Amino acid sequence: MKRRTFLRTVGGAAGALALGGEWAQARDASQTMPRRILGRTGWDVSVVPFSGFALTRDEQPVCTAAVREALDLGVNYFDVAPAYGDGTCENRLGAALQGVNRDSYRLACKTNSRDRDGARSELERSLTRLHTDYFDVYQLHHLSRMEDVHRAFGPGGAMETVEAAQKQGTIRAVGFSAHTTPAALEAMKLFQFDTVMFPINFVEYFTLGFGKEVLDLAAQQGASVLSIKTMNAGAWSEGAERTRPWWYRPLEDQEEINLAYRWTLSLPGVVMGFPPAWLDLQAKAIQAGYALRPADEADGERLRTMALGRGSIFERERARVARGHSPDSPYPHHPEQPGSALA
Repeated sequence: MKRRTFLRTVGGAAGALALGGEWAQARDASQTMPRRILGRTGWDVSVVPFSGFALTRDEQPVCTAAVREALDLGVNYFDVAPAYGDGTCENRLGAALQGVNRDSYRLACKTNSRDRDGARSELERSLTRLHTDYFDVYQLHHLSRMEDVHRAFGPGGAMETVEAAQKQGTIRAVGFSAHTTPAALEAMKLFQFDTVMFPINFVEYFTLGFGKEVLDLAAQQGASVLSIKTMNAGAWSEGAERTRPWWYRPLEDQEEINLAYRWTLSLPGVVMGFPPAWLDLQAKAIQAGYALRPADEADGERLRTMALGRGSIFERERARVARGHSPDSPYPHHPEQPGSALA
């Protein structure tokens, strides 16, 4: 794959140093970024997308360098939401993509509003922040409770805005993100979504069987599954030193990241896997994309062993919702920025 060295034109050596060694290693990869068809859309998308939430911590020059470097490395799917940094990530991603051929990438966004008018307001604001006339994928954000689903689909719900915008061409494909199985299954029963963003992760899968029912229904409906929490290494143990101020422990070792991606992306229907919202982990995910090959039985057994005792990060939320309670907050477990954490 021919690679432009974008950093020569947007900051040179300083920009390269700001991005860190993980990006240099990704640039040195000798393979190409694999792509897959995004279900019924027919679009060819990179198996490693770009998480717009990773743009929270750095100033615009570094964010622009990261976005352009990701494009150069074959990433062509970018996802963001107004909840990420209260609009900061949308603004930074929009600025970073200025001047890039709009046909060269797919842009996905979300709404956390459950009502028609709120969703319309969020949609219009997101289009403005991202300097675009349309979204390739637009998603209901963070469905956890049945109430979330029913409000979005009820009279005056967010889906009225979504469907109207799709008819107008402002939205091309429709999806959702969810963190509980009941909410995901209910949404899928009410609408034929193009994409389903759900935690498909070795710890949750081997600990709880979490994700199996969603994968099965998505396969029946022809929906593409977008894995989130792909690099989740389990809950932080009590008293453990947190290497990152993050609500779950991410994988850090490149070999283990490659293994997790290999396994997740070998599950039927999974098209791509999102990394956590950190630029250095985004770069490691890109490296995992280059190293991708089909998982074998030994890979699965190794991950099954690794999952032992790691602790589920969704068990508490699942239990609360099952008892009829609301999650701890609209975006639980995130100490850095309440209200902006979850995909």
